[in-house]
Amino acid sequence: MKSNKNDRNDAEAICEAVGRPNMRFVSVKSAEQLAIQAVHRIRSRLVASRVRLVNQIRGLLGEHGVVVAQTIGNLRRALPRIIDDEANGLNSIVRVLIGELREELNDLDGRITIYDRKIINLYRMSEACQRLGEVEGIGPITATALVAAAGDGKCFKNGRQFAAWIGLVPKQRSSGGRSRLLGISKRGDRYLRTLLIHGARAALGRTRGKQDPRSLWLLKMRERRHANVVAVALANKNARIAWGLLASGMNYDQHLTVSSA
Repeated sequence: MKSNKNDRNDAEAICEAVGRPNMRFVSVKSAEQLAIQAVHRIRSRLVASRVRLVNQIRGLLGEHGVVVAQTIGNLRRALPRIIDDEANGLNSIVRVLIGELREELNDLDGRITIYDRKIINLYRMSEACQRLGEVEGIGPITATALVAAAGDGKCFKNGRQFAAWIGLVPKQRSSGGRSRLLGISKRGDRYLRTLLIHGARAALGRTRGKQDPRSLWLLKMRERRHANVVAVALANKNARIAWGLLASGMNYDQHLTVSSA
C-alpha cells in the first residue's frame, strides 16, 4: 500500500517529486538561520505562556468579583493594589495565590526581556536585518524572523510567491472561467504572517499628517477600506519589499516601492 509510510514509499515519492518540473523545494537553512529561529521559538513560547498566565489571573480575580481591564499593562498596574487592598473581599488563600502568580508574571517578563535583547543583538550583527529594518512596519523581531525563515530569499521566484508562502495573498475559488477571490489564504508561516500584520498595524497608526508617497497611499486606501484590510495589504507589500531587499542586496527606497502597490 502506498498510503503506508516506509522507507521504500518515501524514496519513491522523493524520486517522483524530483522528476516534476514545477515542483517547489525548500532550501536548507544555514546554522545561523537555525540559531536565530531557535531564539524566536523560545521567545514565542514564553510570550504564549505569559498570555495564558494573564488570562488565568484575570479569570481567578473575576470569579471573586474583581474585574481587571484587558491588556497586560492594565493587569500589571492593578495587581499591587488588588493584593494590598484587604477591603476588596478576596479570600486570604486567593490573595496569596495571586501574589505568587504575580511573581511568576514578573519572572516571565524578565525572561522575555532577555530574549528581546538577544534578538536586538542578532539584528545589529546582521547587515541584511538592518536593511529590512528600514521598512516602516518591520522592526528587529520581524527582520530577524524573516532572515531566519527566508535567508537570501532566492529560493522564491518573486515577491508575490514569497507573500503567498507566508499566506498574505487572497484565497481563490475560481471555476468555469469565473475568478473569485476571498480573504487571505492564511497558509504557510503563521508566525511571520502575524509579525508582519502587527507591524503593519503599527505603521498604519503613524501615517496621519505625513505627506510621503507611502503614507498617502495608505491614507487613500483607508478612506475606502476597513483598517484591518489596509493592514493586511501593507503586510503583503512589506513581505514583497522584504523579498526584494533580501534577493537583491539593495537598500530600501520607499519612492521606488510605492508604485508597485
